Amino acid sequence: MRAVDIIIKKRDGEELTKEEIDFFIEGYTRGDIPDYQAAAWAMAVVLRGMTPEETTHLALAMARSGEMLDLSGVAPMTVDKHSTGGVGDKTTLVVEPVVAACGLVVGKMSGRGLGFTGGTLDKMESIPGFRTNLSTEELLQQLRRIGLALTGQTSELAPADGKLYALRDVTGTIKSIPLIASSVMCKKLAGGAQAIVLDVKVGTGAFMENLEEARQLAELMVSIARLAGRRAVALLSDMNQPLGYAVGNALELKEAIQTLQGDGPDDFRQHCLIVAGHMLAIGGLAQDEEAGKEMARAVLDSGRGWERFRALVIAQGGDVRYVDQPERLPTASIIETVTAPQSGYLSAVQARRVGESAVILGAGRAKKEDPIDHAVGVVVHHKVGDWVEAGQPLFTIHANQRANLDEARQLLLEAHTWSASPVPPLPLFYGVVR
Repeated sequence: MRAVDIIIKKRDGEELTKEEIDFFIEGYTRGDIPDYQAAAWAMAVVLRGMTPEETTHLALAMARSGEMLDLSGVAPMTVDKHSTGGVGDKTTLVVEPVVAACGLVVGKMSGRGLGFTGGTLDKMESIPGFRTNLSTEELLQQLRRIGLALTGQTSELAPADGKLYALRDVTGTIKSIPLIASSVMCKKLAGGAQAIVLDVKVGTGAFMENLEEARQLAELMVSIARLAGRRAVALLSDMNQPLGYAVGNALELKEAIQTLQGDGPDDFRQHCLIVAGHMLAIGGLAQDEEAGKEMARAVLDSGRGWERFRALVIAQGGDVRYVDQPERLPTASIIETVTAPQSGYLSAVQARRVGESAVILGAGRAKKEDPIDHAVGVVVHHKVGDWVEAGQPLFTIHANQRANLDEARQLLLEAHTWSASPVPPLPLFYGVVR
């Protein structure tokens, strides 16, 4: 078997076998297949696509390139969720403790922010001492003890994916639904969860800007899970405006804490309850998603989700005083509220531009190695469809450097567009793929 023959076969639109995909991924991971051949193969996939069976073989080959976690010794059923990224999406911080408090074991491997999308690990690292680098043994012990863990992906987990993603990033081969789906699912398969809820974002602040592409991605990821012997469901959720109001690491953590304590933005709370409901249903603890949602609501309202979140912080070395007293969390030195320049209905609060403004302030990264400022970010004060009077607060900027404040302010003003006539609010979700 030769790498060039596999490249030619895919270039000509033929379906690759499991053995050919295994050979290619194993060879590339070892370094036997060079970057230039892997780049040619990736471009062939971009142009020719892959069947669900091929994509499943690819996801499994990348998962098996490293450590495959076995969580069966922890619990008969473990669940995980994955979001395809977004602006203001701090869902994991609320959903995971709530679901764990309901009785399901949740072992979550999260990522860091890149570009205009935020990362769960960065938000949690606003808490001094919080560890995001649990070893496999620490992860398993913590799941047995409190039924919840939140950590980063180790270098031993799906190393083929990390290597291939870095190559795709510089060869124009990122935007391929089979390559995106296999990249997401290889980490979920290697992570050991038996059931997975996928939160696929749609809109200006998402990688998939239109519903058709988002649905294709969701259907392919659910198909991969099924073919790999896992349960999965995908929710198509709106990302045309930020989720909640806060965008920025400590600011989002504070909003998640408010939600866990019974407050928080209504759209964010409802989003969390729906995701949690699906997790409880697919994990077998609730009869259906609606029953799961009510179970999650009861746990959230009782404070048991908040207590499980505190237990998570303590278990991973975080100083719990910073969540008990959120005013201790990093705070920006410059806080500026900008008022509405006119009266009208908001027709858009463009999530991408809001996210980009947060990156300008230092809350995100242009490159993976860039440092971030946990204190900075943006709080938008209104949603699409709201009537706003001229002079009312429109958004608040939290900055530590005046040099980038003007640029962020201008971008945020451009993110808000207006209408003289009423505008319907945006839906939270567009559908479910089972």
